[in-house]
Amino acid sequence: MCYETTSRPPLPPIVGGAATGDSLTLKASDGNEFAAFSAKTEGAGGPAIVVLPDVRGLHAFYEDLALRFAEAGVHATAFDYFGRTAGASRREDDFDFWPEVMKTQPDTVALDVAATVEHLRSKDGGGATSIFTVGFCFGGRHSFNQAARGHGLAGVIGFYGRVTPGNDEDTDAPIDQVKDYECPVLGHFGGTDQMIPVDGIEAFGNALDEAGVSNDLKVYEGAPHSFFDRAFTEFKAECDDAWTRMLEFVRANE
Repeated sequence: MCYETTSRPPLPPIVGGAATGDSLTLKASDGNEFAAFSAKTEGAGGPAIVVLPDVRGLHAFYEDLALRFAEAGVHATAFDYFGRTAGASRREDDFDFWPEVMKTQPDTVALDVAATVEHLRSKDGGGATSIFTVGFCFGGRHSFNQAARGHGLAGVIGFYGRVTPGNDEDTDAPIDQVKDYECPVLGHFGGTDQMIPVDGIEAFGNALDEAGVSNDLKVYEGAPHSFFDRAFTEFKAECDDAWTRMLEFVRANE
């Protein structure tokens, strides 16, 4: 997993104002009900972002991240992957997530993202006029691939998501989906991340270029997997830079 129970996202370098957040239950088009946490800025309209968590699903790190985005002027809703298999109720920190991860499917993740996008466009979600996604690790890969899912996104952002196939049966690697991407891509990776080799990131960038998809993929030399963490004070500069890049990406594409 990416983040421990006590982990929290780093604070954005510039905070725009107050934000409010609420736990809620959303419903996908297939009837699936799933947990989410939605944070709104002080004003309606403007940009919004769907937050795709790591393998643990919705937990405190991502609820806090949604609030940080809203404070920076971006409505945000983080959602849980496991409504179909584990229900929509809040879970304890010792929840056994791996069996549920094995049951997730790209198509059902996309259905839940679609419902979250719809929420963000509604008055209850902030009445957003442009929608982005951001994801971490497991969610980073899924975030990249939402660019090919017809959500009408303004851009997708991923942190340390695997972009190349994990094995011969892996048909959902972002590098193999780029021909269907419909929006710009922003990526953040750790240079010492053993799970995501730099040559794979370079190949992903080349594939995006060949497909004519605007992209900006950055590898932070010396940074590990999951470097975007308030506890990792030695990577504060990298965290500040990632925040700045995300907020500039949103403003440039909203």
